[in-house]
Amino acid sequence: MRVLFYILQKEFLQLSRNRAVLRMLFMSPVIQLLILPMAANYEVKNVNLAIVDHDRSSYSQRFVAKVLSSGYFKLADFGSDYNQAFTLIEKDKADIIVEIPAGFERNLLREGNQKLLLAVNAINGVKALMGSGYLNAIIVDFNNELRSELTAPQSLNPLPVIETNPYYWYNPNMTYPWFMVPGILVMLLTLVSGNMASTNIVKEKEIGTIEQINVTPIKKQYFILGKLIPFWVLGIVIFSIGLLVARVVYGIVPLGNLGLLYLFLAIYLFALLGFGLLISTYSETQQQAHSLTFFFVMIFNMMSGLYTPIDSMPHWAQDITYFIPIKYFVEVIRMIVLKGSTFHDILFHLGAVLAMGIVLNTWAIFNYQKTSR
Repeated sequence: MRVLFYILQKEFLQLSRNRAVLRMLFMSPVIQLLILPMAANYEVKNVNLAIVDHDRSSYSQRFVAKVLSSGYFKLADFGSDYNQAFTLIEKDKADIIVEIPAGFERNLLREGNQKLLLAVNAINGVKALMGSGYLNAIIVDFNNELRSELTAPQSLNPLPVIETNPYYWYNPNMTYPWFMVPGILVMLLTLVSGNMASTNIVKEKEIGTIEQINVTPIKKQYFILGKLIPFWVLGIVIFSIGLLVARVVYGIVPLGNLGLLYLFLAIYLFALLGFGLLISTYSETQQQAHSLTFFFVMIFNMMSGLYTPIDSMPHWAQDITYFIPIKYFVEVIRMIVLKGSTFHDILFHLGAVLAMGIVLNTWAIFNYQKTSR
């Protein structure tokens, strides 16, 4: 028992001297508990709704008012041109189109039956399923209101029945792996590549070779590039294997240009590995680097829009996502693989991730001290 006591004493003393790890142990869970429960909200709100009203009757106005007053939908467009509304789905500015046909009120009163067309943007399957589910529930409730109004004994007209005819664009059968597998591939790539890059320079510090490198005439930008490029190539290989698995196992064949997807991948890895190298320059041990990487990657993954729609997050959380590179890649891989988006469609995403890559890598180069302290 005395031996065990001395071993425990030594371990606790060693742990107490590692201030960085102690801070991460206590601060990391607190910060994540403050951010993630509010960001990872499975109640879908702010579903962008485009309404095409060909009827413009009192019933159609009542229906639109009921949908918008539910608190789940945000009006993206209101008009009478379906093609104009569909361009909003193509630009990811609308999640659902509701088309109210001409004669909506007349058909309900006289014939007791009317169909509504729902066109759903199924790029984000969670938002598509939840949003269309909310909308169907509102339609059922609206239908019940009309039926209760028309149940007077003197009414000889049939009771109204509103039916929906939904169509899920880009994923007609709402096949779950189609919209989840591409995002999960990005998440795994981020976890593996970020971890590898974050322990890169730290490993040199721990084994002592960093001192030998510091006395050589090697410029620090070349040293950083030498650390970056092998993992950049390895990340491309990992991603290619993931795409192959997605095709063979899940039958996911990208509709868009693979060259465009790999162009974005190359820039994304540039930003991600720069972030990992930055962590590596601030860490003294691999344990510190792993802890920091886990802390940030956990937040990145939960706020990327992979599991919960970004539009449903609080406004402050939505603002944070603009600085999370994985958010852009999750959107881009779904756009290219499922939708067949072009270079023009992802130009903003490309520019944002490239800017992050330049900032992170420049920061890592300046933060790395060529002379040991």
